[in-house]
Amino acid sequence: MKILVINGPNLNLLGNRETNIYGDRTLDQINEIITKKFLDIKDLQIDFYQSNYEGDIISKLHSAVGIYDGVVINPGAYSHYSIAILDAIKAYNIITIEVHISNIYKREEYRRKSVISEGCYGVISGLGYYGYILAIESILHTLLNRQKC
Repeated sequence: MKILVINGPNLNLLGNRETNIYGDRTLDQINEIITKKFLDIKDLQIDFYQSNYEGDIISKLHSAVGIYDGVVINPGAYSHYSIAILDAIKAYNIITIEVHISNIYKREEYRRKSVISEGCYGVISGLGYYGYILAIESILHTLLNRQKC
């Protein structure tokens, strides 16, 4: 099984950017925590990707087809207006879970709506870096249940 974790704009600044909202862990530290959490699961590969560019994220989603069984995406600010990323998610049949480190529903009004969510299997918001772990666990659970059917 292969899972792709995509992080959008400004998430490369984690650990320095608004630590009162996003915490003090860097994206590399979060990726390391995720990797260590799932080390014991045989035949699971988790790949990480970060881009500040909408088109690059869309291209990465396109390239996931036939390679990945699941996608975890934190689209950052693109969550609130990128119909193009939504369309890319809807274009393929891969379990995709949207993750937000902060609780977008407790933030500014413009952050409370995610257009990306419409195309996702589920959304996790406000649980910090642990949201990524829960998203991967959810994908694994869903895939295993599909295999049993």
